[in-house]
Amino acid sequence: MSHDPHYNRVMRAGRVIAAVILLACAITLIAQVPLRMRTYASGFTNPLAFVQDPSDRNVQFVVEQAGRIRVVRNGATLDADFLDLRGAVVAGGEQGLLGLAFPPDASSPRFFVNFTDRAGNTVVARFRRSSNPVVADPNSRIDLRWSDGFNFIRQPFSNHNGGNLVFGPDGYLYIGLGDGGAADDPEHRAQNPAELLGKMLRIDVNVADSHPSGYDVPPDNPFVNAPGTRREIWDFGLRNPWRYTFDDPSRGGTGALVIGDVGQNRIEEVDYEPRGRGGRNYGWRNREGAHDYVTSRPPAFTPLIDPIFEYDHTVGASITGGYVYRGASLGPDYVGRYFFADFIRGRVWSIALAVDPATAEARATGLIEHTDELGGTSALGNISSFGVDTDGELYLVSYSRGIIFKLAGPLAAPPTPLNPRIVR
Repeated sequence: MSHDPHYNRVMRAGRVIAAVILLACAITLIAQVPLRMRTYASGFTNPLAFVQDPSDRNVQFVVEQAGRIRVVRNGATLDADFLDLRGAVVAGGEQGLLGLAFPPDASSPRFFVNFTDRAGNTVVARFRRSSNPVVADPNSRIDLRWSDGFNFIRQPFSNHNGGNLVFGPDGYLYIGLGDGGAADDPEHRAQNPAELLGKMLRIDVNVADSHPSGYDVPPDNPFVNAPGTRREIWDFGLRNPWRYTFDDPSRGGTGALVIGDVGQNRIEEVDYEPRGRGGRNYGWRNREGAHDYVTSRPPAFTPLIDPIFEYDHTVGASITGGYVYRGASLGPDYVGRYFFADFIRGRVWSIALAVDPATAEARATGLIEHTDELGGTSALGNISSFGVDTDGELYLVSYSRGIIFKLAGPLAAPPTPLNPRIVR
């Protein structure tokens, strides 16, 4: 089980590790200039995502769990919804309208959503904008039809839906799915090659409107020719990937995929995947983080990839993955640092990513906690997501407070007068 909204987990005191596990080796805490935050937009109900409009730098969309997508223009929330799916969505706990993504082609009228339907299953649907770009056409809905012939992905339990949607630097749509729910992945689904659950999927949605499935499988997907394995699968062994992003190569990033994967009762983890290196197995449920967990059944394949960073439940209880920062307002010390949070505890951190030029693999260094400088846990609330705008600047989504916060760097020192007056 997991904590509301997306991880309504029962924490068992006997399972909590006494020591805080940060990395296999020690991380040196470093001093940085303090950050600030300000309210960018407010008045939302259980927001789960903040998504930039690729066609208009002044517009962002806020995804509410119950099924509404709200429009924010220049920091003001518009009265009219972009899309209202409340009639199609079951919401509460870890279910609801969970993800939104726009294709990288800013001229495309299409967009994609991930939601839990009234039967409790996952639907990934394509819509189009209307002639008004901040209003969707609700009648344009096309549900993707998966390789098993169904236009939904069956969810055996109500938790661990995943739900994020992100277009990668390769132009393909990445879909992170949880293991189907309950505790300890009872049917070992995250390691089952015949199941989409517990996997990262990668599909090509740049197809004709008339395409019968709404997507093709990229020919270079790692398991496309593996007998008995679903061709859409990019990676194995995820428990509940609650927010993953790519290090934006258009802003000097590596293109790596960075995943925040929620743990069971002990470990929260950050996984790092160099650009284009799919076909990995992140180990759940055989491992939780870098530690053996339920090993009664073998993994689908080895090696199992350890996280680059983890923390235990004395620190937090449900990771919210974020972004590698590539903006300017926080200052150069923060460029290239990965920001993430804990939903339950309302804490925010960043880590530096030391990338090996020979292997493109990364290790985490220089952990910094930003919670207090951003106002503390009471100000932040439950952090359900991060977002970035056209300039790469960073935003926090407070689920419990219904606020979108924008991060900023330190206040600039006042200029020195050219002819300072001397007071004697």
